[in-house]
Order: sequence, then structure tokens, then C-alpha cells
Amino acid sequence: MSETPIVGAQLTVLDLSKHRDWLFEKNRDLELPEFCMADILAAADPFIDMARKALDGWTGRLGIHGPFAGFELDVKDKDIRAVVQRRIDQALDVCEKLGATQMVLHSPYDHWDTHNLDNRPYDRAKRISAIADTLAPAVKRAGDLGVEIVLENIKDTDPAHRAAVVETVASPALKLSVDVGHAFWAHVSCGAPPVDRFVSAAGEALSHVHLQDADGYADRHWVLGEGTIPFAPIFSELGRLGSNPRLIVEINDFSRVRDCAAHLERLGLAQ
Repeated sequence: MSETPIVGAQLTVLDLSKHRDWLFEKNRDLELPEFCMADILAAADPFIDMARKALDGWTGRLGIHGPFAGFELDVKDKDIRAVVQRRIDQALDVCEKLGATQMVLHSPYDHWDTHNLDNRPYDRAKRISAIADTLAPAVKRAGDLGVEIVLENIKDTDPAHRAAVVETVASPALKLSVDVGHAFWAHVSCGAPPVDRFVSAAGEALSHVHLQDADGYADRHWVLGEGTIPFAPIFSELGRLGSNPRLIVEINDFSRVRDCAAHLERLGLAQ
């Protein structure tokens, strides 16, 4: 990213009208979070219709947060795997109807894996295979639709774990995401690399970033500037990339997304 990047935000469909001017003035990237919920995926059309109406005339990049509650992507039970695949497919239905081109899914890796992933021969490969098998139908369909699935670090402490999945699947429809707050928690509380190293480790496979602030103790999703995450080195690493990842403010208080962009602008990091 050679120019000062433009940040977007995660906003609910009901919040879009409140931020219309801010979104439209620079056609900022947008992520809709509702479609991670099974109940909404089962009856998504009213939310899709509201979003399409609210975004009429906007030309930014649209994504959704995919489902995650109650399952992990490394599920080995084939009966349960079918349910997981159905949920992801429902989310891709939403992407197709909305014209969304990106969907966030959660990584199944955690701190336990840092020390236990190689306890037995082939355990690491079996884990990757389980994730790849679960995602296989979604990756194929996503490729056909022009949708990127991005794997977000949740409890990950080694960024190489998700990268290995993306490398194994080897599809342009599967990329990486970094949530800076999750990475900061992993760094402070679990001894993981600092956040900028999560970015550099992802490299050109990085297609999505969740921006929040935190203290490293918990997953805070505070307004940027109200925690202790060092954003300068993060944006320095982002500036080295040619992949143009979507920079999505993801905070608990949707009413303050503009405050986050203003904080980054004061620091000279983004707009």
C-alpha cells in the first residue's frame, strides 16, 4: 500500500444509515456482522434487502462475517462437518445475493497447539487436512462467485498455523486475516510474536484486517486510541504489502467508528 490507506468498518445493517456520509465519501470498505448468526442465515432475505437499499450508490468493497458459533473448522466428525458446511454455504448464499466479495471465518487454532501440535507424527498434517476438507466445498463455490474466504486469528499464537492451511489449499479463494486485538492478546498473555509480526508473517496472503484497541488482557474491541496497541509498526508492515487488505474497524460501539478513523488520521497512518 503506497498511499495513505482508507479504513472501513464493521457495521450492522441497522447502523448503515447513521454512517452513510462517512461510508460514501470515500467508498470505504464495509463488513456486515449479522450473517454470522444461524437464525439470521436461516431467514436472511429481509436483512439483505435492507442492506441493498441502504448501500444503493456505494461502490466500496463489501464483506460479511461468516458463521462460527458452536463449531470449529477442524471438525472431524463427518456428520457434524456437514452441518458446518451447510452454515458456510448459507453465508455464501448471502454473499451471492448481496454481491459481497469477502467472508471472514474463524481459525480453530489456539495456544494449546503451540506445544501439542506435533505430539504424534502426522498430527499437524491431519489438522490441516480436517480444515481443508471442511472448507473444500466452500472454497470451490467461493472461487466461482468471486468471493475470498479469509481465516481470522482468534486464539492463535503462531501465525504459521493458519498460513499452512492457506498454502495447502492453494486457492485464490482462501486468504488470511489478522485481528490486531486478538494478536495483541496472544502476544501479551501467551508470549506470541507482536502484532506487526502477525502482519509480516501473513505477507501477500493478507487480505483483511480487523482494527480494534485492547490492553492484551482480553478481547476488548475498544475505540482506537483507548488501549495500548502500537499501531505505527502495524501500519508500517501493512505499507510493505501489495495485497491491499481491507482495513475494517471492528469495535463494540458502532457509533464511534469515525473516532477510530480520526485517531489513525492524527497519527498519519490512515484516513
